[in-house]
Amino acid sequence: MHNLNQSGLPRFVMEAAVSLLTGAFGIAVVVGSIEAGAGWTEMGPDAGYFPFYIGLLILFGSLVNFVHAFIKHRGTGEIFVEATRFRTVLGFFLPLLAFATVATFLGLYVGTALYIAGTMTFQGRYKWWVGLPVGVGVSFFFFVIFEIGFKVPLLKGPVEAWLGIY
Repeated sequence: MHNLNQSGLPRFVMEAAVSLLTGAFGIAVVVGSIEAGAGWTEMGPDAGYFPFYIGLLILFGSLVNFVHAFIKHRGTGEIFVEATRFRTVLGFFLPLLAFATVATFLGLYVGTALYIAGTMTFQGRYKWWVGLPVGVGVSFFFFVIFEIGFKVPLLKGPVEAWLGIY
């Protein structure tokens, strides 16, 4: 079944964290719905009427999951993921999180170039002078395909503005 002597992320912590995350999403849906108008008018429901109730359902389900995790898994010592495997997951998750953060502030093309170059260099053990041109090349390829070929603008940041690519 499970070994209580293992180290790693406890199942209770993971289930509680996911229920809190989905609960926060439910709250965001409810708040956004109220801002959009969650009432009923003479013309029918406001824009946020149905999303408001969906948000409440998400919030209720999250609360049920949290209580279930608290009752069933708190104090059992059951491990969700072992420490060694968790490190492997973080080795892929943290660079993706960094990519999302960089892309938000510097644009998708810069984020893509840095992500590919960093992943090739640190995880793939390529030399930086191999990873960096490949990252830049892939970003350039995406630029040509999306911006020029399909005429679909992607998120750009200050670097593209500085280069006059807008």
